[in-house]
Amino acid sequence: MPDQNLLRIKTISEFHTLRGLPKPRHPLISVISFDDMEQTEPGRQNLIFDFYMISVKRDMAHKYRYGQKDYDFDEGVMFCMAPHQVLSITREEKGKNPSGWMLMIHPDFLWNTVMAVAIRKYEFFDYSVHEALFLSADEEIKVLQIIENIKEEYQSNIDRFSQNIIISQLETLLNYSERFYQRQFITRHKASHQLLERLEILLNDYFEADDFPVKGLPSVQFLSEKLNMSSKYMSSVLKTLTGRTTQQHIHEKLIEKAKEKLSTTPLSVSEIAYELGFEHSQSFSKLFKSKAGVSPVEFRKSFS
Repeated sequence: MPDQNLLRIKTISEFHTLRGLPKPRHPLISVISFDDMEQTEPGRQNLIFDFYMISVKRDMAHKYRYGQKDYDFDEGVMFCMAPHQVLSITREEKGKNPSGWMLMIHPDFLWNTVMAVAIRKYEFFDYSVHEALFLSADEEIKVLQIIENIKEEYQSNIDRFSQNIIISQLETLLNYSERFYQRQFITRHKASHQLLERLEILLNDYFEADDFPVKGLPSVQFLSEKLNMSSKYMSSVLKTLTGRTTQQHIHEKLIEKAKEKLSTTPLSVSEIAYELGFEHSQSFSKLFKSKAGVSPVEFRKSFS
């Protein structure tokens, strides 16, 4: 049964109508200012959009909940959404509209262009579930210049060059956004290193659990859900900080536990393989040698 409290907005025209805006100049792409939108009534809305959204917001009188996180927009925050994702908006009281802008792009606009597939590589459409992008003043100016170029192009007389020019500007916008996200990963050391600590604790607890041999190795998806973030975001932060993927962190923790058992217990390689969740000891030995450079037996001999 569909959620009766969920409002699905299929087209950009529908969104314009919902927020009291004039009919869009182009049915598949639109740039709007929050100053021009009608205020919404206090209460909560759950929305799902069938198009991409990229926006910069500040001074909002309501809260966004997207995925597992609530967002305040007191600062200039860039917020990205892919189609078919749910956004919950709670407005406690009427007040002034936020400042900022929103770019909406329907997937049909990208059809038969390089961006139809390439847009999926920009992971911050997933990051937005758990990590908005805080822009510096200079970064916000750079982004706004590109947005104005896009707006000017689709509001001009459309010709056979228009789509390619807009697509080129969109790609530039996304590439700059990618750069800014990488800057955010590097500069926000405290939050990022807290992620490393939480991951370390989670992996330790998982490998120490009595039912670990039955459950087997943790999946990347399992870890990301436990840490309340998307798997792509988690992997990107880890890759930036350590040069290793989430899967590599899992394997390194596994090898660490294997070395501990090989050096401190009389358990056979087969018994250790079972305790570490492997059905076949050959698979364990192969993985161990690929990571440690020696076989489990050779590693144990080095302590005798």
